[in-house]
Amino acid sequence: MSADIPAPITAFADREFPDTICLFDVDGTLSPARLQISESMEKTLQELRKKCVIGFVGGSDLSKQVEQLGPSVLQNFDYCFSENGLKAFKLGEELASQSFIGYLGEDRYKKLVNFCLHYIADMDIPVKRGTFIEFRNGMINVSPIGRNCSHPERNEFEKFDLEHKLREKFVAALQNEFPDFGLTFSIGGQISFDVFPTGWDKTYCLRHIKPENFKTIHFFGDKTFKGGNDYEIYVHPDVTGHAVNSPVDTERILRELFF
Repeated sequence: MSADIPAPITAFADREFPDTICLFDVDGTLSPARLQISESMEKTLQELRKKCVIGFVGGSDLSKQVEQLGPSVLQNFDYCFSENGLKAFKLGEELASQSFIGYLGEDRYKKLVNFCLHYIADMDIPVKRGTFIEFRNGMINVSPIGRNCSHPERNEFEKFDLEHKLREKFVAALQNEFPDFGLTFSIGGQISFDVFPTGWDKTYCLRHIKPENFKTIHFFGDKTFKGGNDYEIYVHPDVTGHAVNSPVDTERILRELFF
C-alpha cells in the first residue's frame, strides 16, 4: 500500500467487528489479473481493516502477490495466504507450510510433469512462450501458452480458451490419466490451472484462522463457478461467499456491507 498509509493495526480486538474476517482472492478481485492494486482499493482495505480482520488467499506464490499488492503486503493484511494457504502468514509471522513433492513423491511427480509437457507440445495454439509448468511449494501451475507471455498475449489466449475450452480438455485428460493420485485440478486466472492434492484448495487457509473462532467469514472471488479456483471456499458452509466480476465490484460490495 502507499507509503503515507498509517502503520497497520495489529490487535484484532481493536476492530469494530473483531469476530468478522474478510478474505479476498487476488486476481480479478483485489486487482486486475497480474496487475497492481489500485489506490482506491488500497484505501478501501485500509478503512476496512479498522472494522474487521482482513486477509487474502491466492494460488500464486508470495513473490507474485507482492508484485500485485505491494512490498508491504505482510504488514498491510492480517493474514496472507499464498498457494491457497500452504504458505501462510499471520501478522507478518510465517505459519506452518506443506510440500507438494512431499505429498506426491518424486516418481509420481515426474510422471505428472512428463504428461503435461507432452500434452502441451501437441497443442495447436497461436502462441507459445515459456514457463509452461511452474513449481510451487504446495502445487504446480500449468499454462498451455506459458507464463512468460505478454499481457496482450494473455488476453488473446483467454479469448481463444473460452472458445476452444483448451484448459477444460487438458484437465479432463489429466483426470483420466491420473485418477488415483488424489489430485484436484482447478482452473483460475486467464492462462493456467493449478494442480494440488485434494483438500489443498483455498479452503486449506481456513485451518489457519480456526483458532480465532470468527463468527463471520466473508470471501470475495471472481472464479466461484464449479471448477474455478474460488469455488470450494465460496460454497464452504462456514463461509459467506461473494461472487465478484472485478475489483470495482469488490469495492461496491464492501461499501454495501461495511460503510
